[in-house]
Amino acid sequence: MHTPVDPTGQQILLSKGDVTAHIAQVGASLRGLTVNGVSIVTPFPEGTRAPSCSGTVLVPWPNRIADGIWKQTDPHGNEYEQELALTEPDLDNAIHGLLRFTPYVVDAQDDKATLTATVVPQNGYPFALITQVEYALTDDGITVTHTLTNVGDKSAPVGVGTHPFFHIGGEDPRELTLTLPASRFYEVDERLLPTAERDVEGNTDLREGRRLGDVSLDTGFAGLERDDEGRAVTTLASADGKKVSVWQDENFDYLQVYTTSNYPGQDYAVAIEPMTIPTDAFNSGDNLTWLEPGASWNVSWGVSFSS
Repeated sequence: MHTPVDPTGQQILLSKGDVTAHIAQVGASLRGLTVNGVSIVTPFPEGTRAPSCSGTVLVPWPNRIADGIWKQTDPHGNEYEQELALTEPDLDNAIHGLLRFTPYVVDAQDDKATLTATVVPQNGYPFALITQVEYALTDDGITVTHTLTNVGDKSAPVGVGTHPFFHIGGEDPRELTLTLPASRFYEVDERLLPTAERDVEGNTDLREGRRLGDVSLDTGFAGLERDDEGRAVTTLASADGKKVSVWQDENFDYLQVYTTSNYPGQDYAVAIEPMTIPTDAFNSGDNLTWLEPGASWNVSWGVSFSS
């Protein structure tokens, strides 16, 4: 009799002092993070697929490509018109890259894990990449470093995103305060594709913080304010002073925030998603990185918790 296969693959547990993390092999997903006994990454049931891409790494693009079709000219004048599979068929989009359901190769230690996967040339993306994701525990959270290497023979367009959900264990999610440092947001059409970039206002202006239960978002943000270290920091805080801080380095110029009442085991959930490119950047070209053959690119983000 065969043992059922866990749809998220091998489970990796990391520990350092009062910090523990749970990483899933499939999609290199961050599916749990606890600091000082408080869960801050929203968990989902064992033996199930990651709901709403929970914790998943999104490579070589995050978010959506309209109609699965993209057109670009590389830095050397080579023109591309490519057609990807429609992985969001209800909206006729290709969504969240090519590795969501890929089991990565795992190299784990007590407080650090590196997961590696290959993007092979295929329909819609005729390029070859090796991507590594390093999860390293810190004294108050985790640092995540993505390294993309072009192992092909031509320049490759690349973007990186990630899709973690956050909460503060024991707190009503709707009563938490969400604060993010964005001065602009993207208006979208009925297919959640960008139609215009606007200054934030009303429900899209979260610079001073908003009660999570008062906002409903599936929104891309830009114009991120950064601290002295070049980091943009989004926070989720409780009334008694507990705070989750999600930081992203200077390569992550964009942020998607997604709220849902359909997350298993959670009345309301929020994904805070650092992205290096905005939605449909394979067509717009906005901030799109072209990685030369043999070159590598490192980008990082992380999470800390205080109480």
